[in-house]
Amino acid sequence: MTRSSLLPVALLSTAIAGAAALHADHGLFSSDELVALTLSAPLNDLFQHARSEDGYTVGGRLGYRDGGRDVTIDGLQIGLRGHTSIRESECAFPKLKIDFEKNGTPAQIDGTLFDGLKGIKIGTHCGESTDQTVTAKYGRLPNEQAPLREVAVYQVLHALGVPALKARPARISYVYTDARSGQTPDQQKPIVRNAMLLETTGATLKRLGAVSELTETQFSNARERFSAEDTATLAFAEAMIGNFDWCVRMFAGDKYRCDDRHPLWNVTAAVDAGGRARPVMYDFDVSGMVAGKHRWLKDVLNTTFVSSGSPVEIEVVSQVQRTRTLFDRRVLDATRQHFLQRKGDAYRALDVATVDAQGRQHIRNYLDAFYAAIASDEAFYRPVVTAKGASAFANAVGNTPVCVNSSVIPVGTPVSEPIEHQGQRVKVTLLDALWHWAPPIKCDPIHNGAVWVETSAIGTDFPTSTVTRR
Repeated sequence: MTRSSLLPVALLSTAIAGAAALHADHGLFSSDELVALTLSAPLNDLFQHARSEDGYTVGGRLGYRDGGRDVTIDGLQIGLRGHTSIRESECAFPKLKIDFEKNGTPAQIDGTLFDGLKGIKIGTHCGESTDQTVTAKYGRLPNEQAPLREVAVYQVLHALGVPALKARPARISYVYTDARSGQTPDQQKPIVRNAMLLETTGATLKRLGAVSELTETQFSNARERFSAEDTATLAFAEAMIGNFDWCVRMFAGDKYRCDDRHPLWNVTAAVDAGGRARPVMYDFDVSGMVAGKHRWLKDVLNTTFVSSGSPVEIEVVSQVQRTRTLFDRRVLDATRQHFLQRKGDAYRALDVATVDAQGRQHIRNYLDAFYAAIASDEAFYRPVVTAKGASAFANAVGNTPVCVNSSVIPVGTPVSEPIEHQGQRVKVTLLDALWHWAPPIKCDPIHNGAVWVETSAIGTDFPTSTVTRR
């Protein structure tokens, strides 16, 4: 471990801010005000071919008004982006990316809002829904409120000093230059929707003073490549926004969710000139703060674990509690202080964000749950299973495991307040924070009810050593 990895979180935040100051934002991302744009392109052609043909792009034009004059940028190259949103069954209007260069010829962007940028990403409205129903497969909110909510999430993260891409709210008029008749919405006239403008990864790396990024194949695991402080900041931030669509392999052999299959997912590893790597967050369109719910929740997390029964509280607490299996108390407490000291900044960023009223409340609910979960030692160091080999039983006698071959409880699994005491065991609800019983290894009694556990296997003094290994 390098000396820099031992820096307190506060000093790391100062280093991040210093790098950002050296590479200050200009133009497009120097403001959080909503910007109105017009994007003209053969969008039918793009959607038809780019969904199945990698790298397929079309030419287009971007326009906006600046001080009463019209500004038009020609020579753009427009493509699709995204892992799952590109599917027609998920998003009728998928995410876009714009390159300010066509066939090797750069667009004339000097002196424009986009000066200095090689390209931008666009978070679109995905679909034309008017309610809060999320998509059946991946749980997106397919309407124009989602992009502005995602911008607000980025703004909250920046207020907290968490490394992430930069975003700006937009109102885009999409002009189909190959419009078809009889379509809904009507392509014969501009389709005006809320959108999110997002930095490219390259622009973010430059802003943070990085010289390169690690690919999935180059990245080993967080313990080898990131400082514990940086990784903890990432894990707490993802918990705060209710995001489960991310992965970082924390250590060799990590099996939590998709870590061992995807060592980096929706997180990039920015490498500075000294060779130090730092995680940078992005892509929050299926996070709780944006979508408002997770369809899979009942299959993994037991909402009766908390007295409120709130899915928001369960989502946040589960990821917050997982951090106790990954970091020592020094890092955990320093990270908690990092977020607690900036609590007011987070709420102020939300207050001024351009977002719908329901979305603002969703985001506030997650912030409330997060800060309640880390506010005190009592709230954070709640009871967990501390003994290796402890099992979950269906009765107080302890002769009936709740699930054959899957009743052993991982150390660090949170337990509720006691429901009933009998002999050497206590009846509690378990929170599958480590996704030990996630499908296909499912255990309904743990996901939907209470179980019996040895009283001596439960404690709050966890972690107890300077470094916790699983």
